[in-house]
Amino acid sequence: MSDGDLLAVWLTLKLAACTTGILLLLSPPLAWWLSRSRHRLRPLVEALVALPLVLPPTVLGFYLLLAFSPSYGVGAWWRDTFGTPLAFSFLGLLFASILYSLPFVVQPLTSAFVNMGNKELEAAATLGLGPLERFFHIILPMTLPSFVMAAALGFAHTLGEFGVVLMIGGNIPGETQVLSIALFDHVEAMDYQHAHILAGGLMGFSLIMLVLVYGVLQRRQRRLFG
Repeated sequence: MSDGDLLAVWLTLKLAACTTGILLLLSPPLAWWLSRSRHRLRPLVEALVALPLVLPPTVLGFYLLLAFSPSYGVGAWWRDTFGTPLAFSFLGLLFASILYSLPFVVQPLTSAFVNMGNKELEAAATLGLGPLERFFHIILPMTLPSFVMAAALGFAHTLGEFGVVLMIGGNIPGETQVLSIALFDHVEAMDYQHAHILAGGLMGFSLIMLVLVYGVLQRRQRRLFG
């Protein structure tokens, strides 16, 4: 691969790792609220979280591009506060990826929290364990497979992003040119040899990662259920 392709691979892995890490911090409280709340606004919040699943990526990318523009709202505030543009930057890609990959992390966790019983939590509360202690000692061990799956889905989904990252970041080598955009450039230039290398590497990496994840989950199930 060329130096540009290697840089795109590194940028993509960096984006996927940062996005997944942030989502694993933000998603559990949201998923817990969605699984336990009876608030009348919960259907609206659920719909907003799931919107990237049904919305064309270019539509979401277009409105995020407007929001991140230096001439409007968030983008103008960011430029005035930090002195750098949000659109066509790595941070812009990161914020867009967090929003676009949010349902792939939130929904597995929400399902796990819904299916989790209350007896253990009630017993822990009677013993004086606080919310954080209950999370790390009760909730996390019981739902660990769902956390692993959520992380894998969020990471893999970010690796394959195209429409949103193209709208928000454009195609700036070393700054916003991720692997999917580099692959598109090779196909557009009819450079199928390099396109095969990038596409095959992305497919192989995603497959290996999912096989490892399913293998870990299967071994955990065998230890729990014999």
